[in-house]
Amino acid sequence: MASFISPALAPTFRALAAAFVPETAHATDEQWLVLEETVARALAARPVALQKQIALFVRVLDLSARMRYGRGLTTLDPTRRTALLEWFARSPLLRFRRGIWGLRTLVMMGWYTQLGVIAALGYRADARGWEVAR
Repeated sequence: MASFISPALAPTFRALAAAFVPETAHATDEQWLVLEETVARALAARPVALQKQIALFVRVLDLSARMRYGRGLTTLDPTRRTALLEWFARSPLLRFRRGIWGLRTLVMMGWYTQLGVIAALGYRADARGWEVAR
């Protein structure tokens, strides 16, 4: 798992990823590895304090699920998991909103930059631009 998330926290991170990008729920081990390595590389250039904040926020989200629903994010059904994340995304506290959007962005970057995912989506962007389509 990425260095900013401990192995014990990895299942919670994956549960969050599945809430942000449902297709990740069926990801292979290799796809998870690529996702996690992409996120780790993106955060490697960031301060260690930021990496710790992200890990702490993942714990806060899991603890919030336990307090609200009596179970952690890994065992929470997708509807409740999504509702909890949407509540944080609408929070009056800017840090919570930024945290959700930051985690979501990291997960999407780790998933949608994989060549197999890009191919499955049918994405055919070309550096030559629209001239290729003509």
